[in-house]
Amino acid sequence: MMGSMPEAFAPWSQERYLAAMRFAAEAHGAQRFSGTELPYLLHVALVTMEVVAALRVEPDHDQDLAVQCALLHDVVEDTPVGLERVREVFGPAVAAGVSALSKDDRLPKDAQLPDSLDRILAQPPEVAMVKLADRITNLQQPPGHWTRAKIEEYARQAALIHRRLGAASPILAARLAAKIEAYPGFTPDLRPSGGGS
Repeated sequence: MMGSMPEAFAPWSQERYLAAMRFAAEAHGAQRFSGTELPYLLHVALVTMEVVAALRVEPDHDQDLAVQCALLHDVVEDTPVGLERVREVFGPAVAAGVSALSKDDRLPKDAQLPDSLDRILAQPPEVAMVKLADRITNLQQPPGHWTRAKIEEYARQAALIHRRLGAASPILAARLAAKIEAYPGFTPDLRPSGGGS
């Protein structure tokens, strides 16, 4: 007979996943993925997919915490749902993770990401996994209205996230490093200029 896994390292629960996905779907409602007609829930699903894929390779994590934070990571920052409601439904650990993943809009814009990273680093590594997965998912073709300066700043932020949080998940750190390297290819004028024809 096979031994049972310790609770902290047990695979994530489908029931908790379903509860968090439904909560996120209701919170994000009709929101759209930036620059598209696609539902915002696509972004949530992609971030969670990155986390679940990493957990298959790096299973020694609180998988429920990682998956629930992934599904709920933008609920407080981008919807009217408050942190107290997240705490009431999902408990203090998930609420603390979601809080750390939410930028504090009372701060100057250039201080918001560093502040969030500081708060993420004070949380279990599963929360950092979500931030790594979030930036992996977002390093796609930039929206057409973004300026060159905004695109370059986004790439710099990605490098900062990688540097500060990469130790939480080698697999996600490697995925993010590859996305950072490929990112200039989406915007031809950001490609390094080289010799040759």
